[in-house]
Amino acid sequence: MLLPRRRRQAQAFFVAIAVMVAAASASADPGVEAKQAQAQQVLAQIDQIDRSLGPAVEAYNLANVKLRQINSDLKENRQQLKLARANLKFAQDSLAARLVAAYTSSTPDNSTLAVLLGSTSFEDLLNRVESMNSASQADASIVKQVTSFKVAIRKNRLALETAHSQQQRIVSEKAAQKQRIQSQLAARRALLSTIRGQIVQMRAAEAAQQRSLASAAQSRLAGQNSFDGMGVAAATAEGTIVAPPNTHGGVVGIAMRYLGVPYVWGGASPRGFDCSGLVMYVFGQIGISLPHSTYALINMGVPVSRDQLQPGDLVFFNGLGHMGIYIGNNQMIHAPHSGDVVKISSLSGWYASTYYGARRV
Repeated sequence: MLLPRRRRQAQAFFVAIAVMVAAASASADPGVEAKQAQAQQVLAQIDQIDRSLGPAVEAYNLANVKLRQINSDLKENRQQLKLARANLKFAQDSLAARLVAAYTSSTPDNSTLAVLLGSTSFEDLLNRVESMNSASQADASIVKQVTSFKVAIRKNRLALETAHSQQQRIVSEKAAQKQRIQSQLAARRALLSTIRGQIVQMRAAEAAQQRSLASAAQSRLAGQNSFDGMGVAAATAEGTIVAPPNTHGGVVGIAMRYLGVPYVWGGASPRGFDCSGLVMYVFGQIGISLPHSTYALINMGVPVSRDQLQPGDLVFFNGLGHMGIYIGNNQMIHAPHSGDVVKISSLSGWYASTYYGARRV
């Protein structure tokens, strides 16, 4: 009887040990593979945020472009309105002087007297004179000027009202876009903090790879006597297009100076760039003024088929959510997203699958 009891006790003891081991295994730190899997999962979430951030940032940039244009239009319309008012006053004064001269002349015009006597105010007087058939060519000319300047004033007032309305709408849109971007960036930072150790290692490996890519690109550009394309035909939104040769391949060398500059949304200086800000700044160095938005840049220059790409061409991705400058050898230089830096990337993988088109400025 004792043996079965001891056997049962021994079995119970071993079961307890197994449970403790299992519990200990469950509560222990995950292994390297588990950490890598966690990091990959977090990075996938961050990638999703980055891809949705691109269009939001470029929509914000487009709002800035529109606001600058509206502000310029407002300034021009205010000047035109001021000028039209000054001209109207001058014309009205000239017309009033003609009426006084007609009234005080030795042989006053009966029609002019009728206008003067029947008017209830100076404005009514002017309106009556404008509508009467003047026999004097000079009077007719002045009346025409008064009418023209009044039309100009109404037109400029309407333009100002429209521009103000557009300005308010775009400012509101811009504020909403900014809030969305900041919210997504906060989520991105929170995710990054969970795999900070792995990120440090990945950044070190990425930096080494970038040094190698930059060195190879510099060597290729230094020995390049003619532009090269990708050598792979591909269908694009524009179809097969023969564009004039790119005369701005030199921007590639300028862009290479800014490798490693951090991404800053809305940035367009060596302190920080976003994707379209880098393009705008680099082309500005060779005297070409470009707008700071992919949605505006897609209309610049001429379209280029993918198989005809040359260094200096602008390449677009993700429904205009991102862009870069083609540097040859199926590569581009670009400012990818928050947390990254200006770098060289291959037009493969996600960039190949979301390729939108290209333009030659």
